[in-house]
Amino acid sequence: MVVLTKPSLEQVSLPTPHKPRSCFSGIPVIDMLEPGAESLLVKACEEFGLFKVTNHGVPMELVARLEDEAVKFFSLPQMEKERSGPANPFGYGNRKIGGNGDVGWLEYLLLEVTSKSISHASLAFLKETCARSFCSVLNEYIQAMRRLASEVLELMAQGLMIEPRNIFSKVVMDEESDSVLRLNHYPPCPLLLQGLNGTMTGFGEHTDPQLISVLRSNNTSGLEISLRDGTWVSVLPDTESFFINVGDSLQVLTNGRFRSVRHRVVANGYKSRVSMVYFGGPPSRERLAPLPLLMGEGEQSMYREFTWYEYKRCAYRSRLADNRLEQFES
Repeated sequence: MVVLTKPSLEQVSLPTPHKPRSCFSGIPVIDMLEPGAESLLVKACEEFGLFKVTNHGVPMELVARLEDEAVKFFSLPQMEKERSGPANPFGYGNRKIGGNGDVGWLEYLLLEVTSKSISHASLAFLKETCARSFCSVLNEYIQAMRRLASEVLELMAQGLMIEPRNIFSKVVMDEESDSVLRLNHYPPCPLLLQGLNGTMTGFGEHTDPQLISVLRSNNTSGLEISLRDGTWVSVLPDTESFFINVGDSLQVLTNGRFRSVRHRVVANGYKSRVSMVYFGGPPSRERLAPLPLLMGEGEQSMYREFTWYEYKRCAYRSRLADNRLEQFES
């Protein structure tokens, strides 16, 4: 799969190359319909902060339709794409990630997820007649992601043996949930074809601020994660499964029992990579702190209480690689 147009360089300096990593085959795979899946899921969250789910109930036909629409969008002339931006924070972005100096070899479309139809978003092009099919599949996909995120979070609660079962999922299913859908395009990097020694960063290392992220990409590699010992490994793509990332907010709620996974994306010299990421976040007013239900006798809280609004404001002021949770430790 090739996206036809090339993103404009916009005179932005390229990220620093780094050495390629070995492929890692140990990512947990969890069948959501298998008895005992909830226990395996908890173990994966504790050991990796990342796992794949199968039998997830999301039609592959829906995934393919959204990927097709994303490819059509990223294939538009640069001037047309820029009608949807600049990302501040929502809209079209090209190379610049946030407002604090981070850059990557990618272009993206960042969409706010609310209880309203995506056609009511603040992006003008989504209100146009020509974007009707794009809006339709976006709405279907977002609903599927909300359901999947909710089911995964309820399995987490079940595996942790806490009640109510929706103690996590109700946060992302709230009408005022502050969630996001991100469509990323990492075009082939020509410098890698010119014999550049190493790999080029597509999206720099970071953790996700929300509770969980639901990721799906095409069959092009690029995702890397940091294991608990700090070793970086490459994660093979899987077009039939969804990757689930533990986010910072879930790390706080579990008092560090679940760890948000540090990850990044490297560019490819030959193939385009298209990924779709749903970030399930809490409402702005939601107060985040370790759940007493998950703390043993005498266990100290690792984090002070704060609102999602406070944490998001901190995230917007920070660089990608910063450890944002340090500011909220007890």
